[in-house]
Amino acid sequence: MTVTAFDTSAIKTYLLDLQARIVAALEAADGLPFRTDTWERPEGGGGISRLIEEGKVFERGGVNFSHVLGSQLPPSASAHRPELAGRRWEAMGVSLVLHPKNPYAPTVHMNVRCFVAMKEGEAPVWWCGGGMDLTPYYGFEDDARHFHATCKNALDPFGTDLHPRFKEWCDRYFFLKHRNEPRGIGGIFFDDFSEGGFDHTFGMMQSVGNAFLAAYLPILDRRKDMAYGERERDFQAYRRGRYVEFNLVFDRGTLFGLQSGGRTESILMSMPPIVKWRYDWHPEPGTAEAKLYSDYLVARDWV
Repeated sequence: MTVTAFDTSAIKTYLLDLQARIVAALEAADGLPFRTDTWERPEGGGGISRLIEEGKVFERGGVNFSHVLGSQLPPSASAHRPELAGRRWEAMGVSLVLHPKNPYAPTVHMNVRCFVAMKEGEAPVWWCGGGMDLTPYYGFEDDARHFHATCKNALDPFGTDLHPRFKEWCDRYFFLKHRNEPRGIGGIFFDDFSEGGFDHTFGMMQSVGNAFLAAYLPILDRRKDMAYGERERDFQAYRRGRYVEFNLVFDRGTLFGLQSGGRTESILMSMPPIVKWRYDWHPEPGTAEAKLYSDYLVARDWV
């Protein structure tokens, strides 16, 4: 799909197709259907939420499409562009989070989105953002390398400088400052991006979205049927707490949704269903749990 200027209809067509393709593949992987929930936003726009809970593979997961409009940019959207404060805006995106039940199968997040801010008498200001990142509870080298290599392959046609930039951006973004640790093993992340014009940016965004299934499904297939016990489930629940902390404290998408009067059920679909917190807990040295911290929750060049 090629467009020569910012084209909301082309973006919307792509995003709805992406949501449908991803959900169909995930339903095939799980064996149970996703629930469909179509909603409207009183301030303007709406969306389609596709959810699964207590599936055969996914304990909880969602793939959301949203197309929302507003009269004034919320603080989370204009913090880096104060000159745009007060403008009318329109945003579209697909965002997903999957929490498999098996602790050896990693949680994954992906989103792609476009945003435009408008003011009478001035040209629209637009940008795109997105990326994907992997949050394992038990580390596997081949999983990490495959995920990062797929991300790199999606970006390289649009500039070989993009992957190192977006990989480092992801490492910085998905970092819990109050814990001084990353949320997972990263991936790629970009925001406020419009380099090379709309054709280039939109093409790159599509490549990232289209790469998700190739990045994640082979890992899921390898891990979803591995044997596990209560120890692994307990550690998974503990580490999921970090996911909750990041999303509620730092995540720009969550903050934007809440600040803009978004639909709470859709915004918080990323929350894992079972979570535990412990006071000052540390894994025993030499264990698989300790290896996650020493070998995986560190900045590494996986490709």
